[in-house]
Amino acid sequence: MNDIPAWIAIPAAVFLVTGGLITLIGSIGLLRFEDFKSRIHAPTLGNTFGAIFTLLASILVSFHLADRVFFHEILIVVFLFLTSPVTAMLLMRSYILRLERIGK
Repeated sequence: MNDIPAWIAIPAAVFLVTGGLITLIGSIGLLRFEDFKSRIHAPTLGNTFGAIFTLLASILVSFHLADRVFFHEILIVVFLFLTSPVTAMLLMRSYILRLERIGK
């Protein structure tokens, strides 16, 4: 059985809790804000940073347990940094074009 030492388990637990809290705050922001322009910002940042902290915990634990390169986690972080802002911009652009089309 592979035991995880405390110097890896404690930071991994802190990263997991931090990622969960940031994601929760972003989700609460989605419910709390009133218009679409405000709602798009909170979950985009919350989900991205929450996932990054979760992946940091995964990097720590997988590096210790498997003693492998954490290439998959790095690819996920890069993919999140590339796709999340683009998705938010495209959603906001479609919202603005929709408002222009209906004349508001």
